[in-house]
Amino acid sequence: MNRKCPRISGLAAGLAMLGATAAGAADLAPIVEAPVAEVPAASSPWQIRVRGVGVITEDSGSVNGVAGSDLSYSDSVIPELDISYYFTDNIAAELILGTTFADIDEDGAVGVPVGRAWLLPPTLTLQYHFTDFGAFKPYVGAGVNYSMFYNQSERGGFHNLDVENAFGVALQVGFDYMLDEHWGVNFDVKKIFLETDWSADHDSLGALSGKAKIDPWLIGGGITYRF
Repeated sequence: MNRKCPRISGLAAGLAMLGATAAGAADLAPIVEAPVAEVPAASSPWQIRVRGVGVITEDSGSVNGVAGSDLSYSDSVIPELDISYYFTDNIAAELILGTTFADIDEDGAVGVPVGRAWLLPPTLTLQYHFTDFGAFKPYVGAGVNYSMFYNQSERGGFHNLDVENAFGVALQVGFDYMLDEHWGVNFDVKKIFLETDWSADHDSLGALSGKAKIDPWLIGGGITYRF
């Protein structure tokens, strides 16, 4: 009789039992799925800011070309809404909306109050945003302003006050400090170079006209929201 047969049969049976045990363990083992990497959501290109702004005028002008004549304009504090669109992380366009009024006085040769004019000066700037400072995000900008004067009223003795609409150049510098992904605080300074023509009639002085050089500084702070 061949003595190898029982050994071979026993070995085969052992291997079969081991395979069955391994298969059963594989069936009972929990299925672990490979983790799926999360893709961060892209930031919206839209952003708004709400600011309180101090409007500080340059106080310069002329009346009928008279030497020593001068104009002054009252300063004011106004609310401002700004809407920004980011073309890239660094390049954005901002539309600046607000309205204010200025009391106009002749402070030179004549020395009389002239009237009041309301001003709507929408301004569009193209900005460069620096992105290497973490939550602190400074920017600079430049653009164009179109100032529209409306609801003009005269003081005693004056009639037909007309301050003409005009284009101007705007420069801007500021920063956002982001508190989280959406909310931040903002500080902003703008300089608008604005000169326009004006005219009015006076009961005693007759027809008056000249240049009004306003050139306001707009200094503001507020809240930023990035969608």
